[in-house]
Amino acid sequence: MNLLTGRGFAIVALALLLLVSAAHVLAAPAPSCKDPAQAYARTDLFFGRARPGGVVSDAQFQAFVDAEVAPRFPDGLTLLAGIGQFRDRHGATVVEGANVLILLYPLRDAQADRKIDAIRSDYRVRFEQQSVLRADSVQCVSF
Repeated sequence: MNLLTGRGFAIVALALLLLVSAAHVLAAPAPSCKDPAQAYARTDLFFGRARPGGVVSDAQFQAFVDAEVAPRFPDGLTLLAGIGQFRDRHGATVVEGANVLILLYPLRDAQADRKIDAIRSDYRVRFEQQSVLRADSVQCVSF
């Protein structure tokens, strides 16, 4: 079967678009930061808490963070709780509990992209999710 027809083409096109988008963020010129701030990469991950047959409990989510996120980003992270809303593949509006993970890391962290994608994949598999939304930017940060 030719992978560049039908669904295979869509998957390849989406993968290339995501690769180009990620490269664009990381290749974008760093902002001019006022001393003592430095340019850092920022990634926000949006985790839905609804799952088939129930929800991801607070304890389950914290265990996931402790096992999968904190070891990959030991220098720190921020978690926010909220409510998410989106349209599913059938056009129905879905409202569910959500967590937002904010990661700030040096632009030169060559392994960050791999670690973030592993976190997203682990969550999707463990909690039967369709996706984990990722938003990347470059920001001036001062500690």
